[in-house]
Amino acid sequence: MQTSIEDFKTGWYGIRLGLKRSEIDVLIAGLLKLRNEETCHFHGHSACENDGGIADIEFLLIPEDFKDNLILDLSPPVNPN
Repeated sequence: MQTSIEDFKTGWYGIRLGLKRSEIDVLIAGLLKLRNEETCHFHGHSACENDGGIADIEFLLIPEDFKDNLILDLSPPVNPN
């Protein structure tokens, strides 16, 4: 996996998460386990070998009545590069 942070210079940031095809099933399996086990959570983490970046991404289940601050958008990308 590869991650990067984009600074929009507005106080908002973009996070890019790049997956290899071989990693997609692993992520799906983690998400399925998360859906089925209330106490489950999992992480994507870095070896922290470079100058900086994203050290950890935690996936966890939140209650349905929590207010979202991010949505999934599966529309085609404007710029796939």
